[in-house]
Amino acid sequence: MKRLILLGCAVLLVLASTNVMAVSKGNTLSFDKSKMGAVTFDGTRHNEIATKGCRECHNPDLFPKMKQGTVAIAMANIYAGKQCGFCHNGGRAFAAKGNCKRCHKR
Repeated sequence: MKRLILLGCAVLLVLASTNVMAVSKGNTLSFDKSKMGAVTFDGTRHNEIATKGCRECHNPDLFPKMKQGTVAIAMANIYAGKQCGFCHNGGRAFAAKGNCKRCHKR
């Protein structure tokens, strides 16, 4: 019984210390409601850049929840430096403005 409790504690410790990403490496998330064409979020690429983990993007200012569809993404917000535009401003990542086809695919 004591071994079982120790094993359970060890498993919980490992799970608690693991950096879980909303869209993990090797996975993608598709947004297909845009008239400009579908946008595919590449978990591998974004996890390489998001060095601070999930909360770098999933915070009250950008994307508060880790569930697709909980935030209405709008180009006006992105161009204003919000949502995707927080990084896609030409500094940290390519600028969203003028680069529509880098994200939107028909």
